[in-house]
Amino acid sequence: MDRKMYNLLLVEDDTSLGYLLSEYLKMKGMELQWVKDPSEVIPLLEQRAFDLVILDVMMPGLDGFTLGAEIHQRFPDIPFLFLTAKSMKIDVLKGFSVGAVDYLKKPIDEEELVVRIETLLARLGGQSQEEEVHSNLGRYEFDSRNQCLHFEGLEIPLTTRENELLAYLVRHQNRLCSHADILKRLWGRNDYFNRKSLNVFITRLRKILEKDPELRIENVHGQGFILRIPGTSK
Repeated sequence: MDRKMYNLLLVEDDTSLGYLLSEYLKMKGMELQWVKDPSEVIPLLEQRAFDLVILDVMMPGLDGFTLGAEIHQRFPDIPFLFLTAKSMKIDVLKGFSVGAVDYLKKPIDEEELVVRIETLLARLGGQSQEEEVHSNLGRYEFDSRNQCLHFEGLEIPLTTRENELLAYLVRHQNRLCSHADILKRLWGRNDYFNRKSLNVFITRLRKILEKDPELRIENVHGQGFILRIPGTSK
């Protein structure tokens, strides 16, 4: 069975471990961006959509617990876990208290890490779908379960791909969704023909959403799209 494509952010200042983990996770079919400086994390989360953040705890300048708490406050929809040598009970409890979804102790077996990530994201993904069954979308109501939008009593049916794409944009509303992230997550492959297909579906969604002029899908040239929803923030 094919593994689902996940987009991960690894925050690890240890060069050897960071390289080992990033190469192994990529080999297992995951998209991964590795940063050594924790100060780069918040700007990255403002620009790109990640499925999971993997945080070291002991880092220079900004410790993982403080960074995790900020992620939880500013981006509550982005799960994060700690991967650290701090294994005392008080540290584990602190990790969960700031919002972590898991706490893995070093040294970690790489294959176990992959299994934990996939199991965790599969479970959280299922929960996200339940939460997004009904979403207010400006003057629209989005019913992803039944693949339709409602506008002033009018039901607008969506195709499966339109529904998947709109759900993805809603999940990451007001943040940049890169072409690569969308294509690899929904189409399974980032290539020329799928990019053309993505543009067609974006055009369709814009047409469907045009009844609310404040609701728009912005094109960020050469990068991706941002769904702007009135009355909400990043």
